[in-house]
Amino acid sequence: MPAALTRRQVLSLAGVGSAKLRAQGVASRGVRAQPRGRPSGLPFGAHFQDVARDAGLTHPTIYGSPTNPRYILETIGCGAAFVDYDNDGWLDIFVLNGRTLDRVPEGATNRLYRNNRDGTFTDVTEQAGLVRHGWASAVCVGDYNNSGYDDLFVTYWGQNVLYRNNGDGTFTDVTKQAGLIRPEVRWGSGCTFVDYNRSGHLDLFVANYLEFGFDHVPLPGSSSVCVWNGVPVVCGPRGLRRSHHLLYRNNGDGTFADVSGESGIADARDSYALTAVAADFDSDGWQDIFVACDSSPSLLFRNNGDGTFTEEALERGCAVSEDGAEQAGMGVAVGDYSGSGSLDLFKTHFFDDTHGLYRNDGQGYFEDVTLRSGIGVETRYTGWGAGFADFDNSGLQDIFLVTGSVYPQLEAEFERYPAATPSVLFRNLGNGRFEQLLHEAGEAVQLPRCSRGCAFGDFDNDGDVDILIVNLNGPPSLLRNDLSGGGNWLKVKLVGTESNRGAVGATVVARYGGRRQAQAVLSQASFHSANDSRLHFGLGAALSANLEVRWPNGGIESVPEVAANALVRIEEGSGVVDRRPRLE
Repeated sequence: MPAALTRRQVLSLAGVGSAKLRAQGVASRGVRAQPRGRPSGLPFGAHFQDVARDAGLTHPTIYGSPTNPRYILETIGCGAAFVDYDNDGWLDIFVLNGRTLDRVPEGATNRLYRNNRDGTFTDVTEQAGLVRHGWASAVCVGDYNNSGYDDLFVTYWGQNVLYRNNGDGTFTDVTKQAGLIRPEVRWGSGCTFVDYNRSGHLDLFVANYLEFGFDHVPLPGSSSVCVWNGVPVVCGPRGLRRSHHLLYRNNGDGTFADVSGESGIADARDSYALTAVAADFDSDGWQDIFVACDSSPSLLFRNNGDGTFTEEALERGCAVSEDGAEQAGMGVAVGDYSGSGSLDLFKTHFFDDTHGLYRNDGQGYFEDVTLRSGIGVETRYTGWGAGFADFDNSGLQDIFLVTGSVYPQLEAEFERYPAATPSVLFRNLGNGRFEQLLHEAGEAVQLPRCSRGCAFGDFDNDGDVDILIVNLNGPPSLLRNDLSGGGNWLKVKLVGTESNRGAVGATVVARYGGRRQAQAVLSQASFHSANDSRLHFGLGAALSANLEVRWPNGGIESVPEVAANALVRIEEGSGVVDRRPRLE
């Protein structure tokens, strides 16, 4: 008998990567939305208000032409981070920026905003040493030198940058000293700190989107991948040359070594990589890396535990859609919507296609449950940043995503494809299904924007999850969650001792009220962004939770009967070392 075909071979025969799929620049299956069912009528206590202007977030993110972009570089955009850079217990904000083709407009720099603890922020970019111009892409957060302060790594088209946090409110560009300078121009996209070898020091994974240069990328309308329904649009990603990805091992002395080749990471060259996340998806104690990829199969690098990775996304069910088609993977969320105790995936895609929900079976194999979960009711918008979060503290993780077009030229020809589009909120019904809330969460969710990155965290320390949004060629949005009638909650801040100090890569499984839920400490997620490193568990009516911490070094620690409505600090090997019932 002939040997059984692998899933990769079966999908290849089914047409993944076929000439038909490559006929236009961005993958979309052209599917119709599922019919919307009758609303559940269940109350939803989370209500969002955009307080960005009053909070002092007024500087725009400049990124190419808002109406007539000529190159794909102008359309992809960038991310942002919620990060407590000064360790005062309050989330600060870091927003990336770009430029236009012909110049750097005044004020077009990445910006750091310090939280004033009263609902407002102060721009401290210059004082912190973070002024920088160029085409920024992504930010990932992690304490690479175990100093107790979070550092920042920022990817660019051009040269990526590593900023060391000096612990005094300032940062130093240590890219050259760390060995991260690349002589060639690359389009750095997703990045994530990850302790792949369990050394206790954070290593660094960097994805590259595609090979881009103004001298060789064609202009709109010049080929079949530069036209959409007769309208000239930016070329790519299909038709442009793919790049390979990088893994840097932390030497423990402030420097990194390129191990892309020996680790197997550089072997993956068949995808247009965007957002990267690192977590232990198969629960074997070693951190894996998932990369959402645009118009090509997404990537899952499974950690073999010996310093190498094997790319297994197709075999494990999270590379393509349920019907075997490539999709325009932009952003990715990691969470546990089903309460299985394992980490599921949600991936955002292009318009006229569904966003993807992948359920983890607990062994790191995924099933596309998009249609049966109710996610398929929304196909109108191009999705970018996304997150799993329990916005109403019900004990169930909801899904939020931001949207925005890459083809603003279409709006004049096709009314159904506007450049600015609303955000999308799916409420978790608790039975494996979601319903889209169109109005219940407030006008701030429905306001049309051309958004890209977004980050999730509790910036005002009131016990619920807020949202930071990057809007192209406009100031950011800060959606404050004004929760009423919500359930109990618990925030968990992990501190590694044998593991890396920030516990990046750790997974916490909380058990409460007959439910369980897994969350991971991530260096990057959403779209090119970084969330609050404090894990937020909505508990519903439960007054406490039993926690199991799976540390990045492979150790497992139980922390029983942790009382609700507080931030707890858990130190590796010591359990709860601090508890703050009121976050002040």
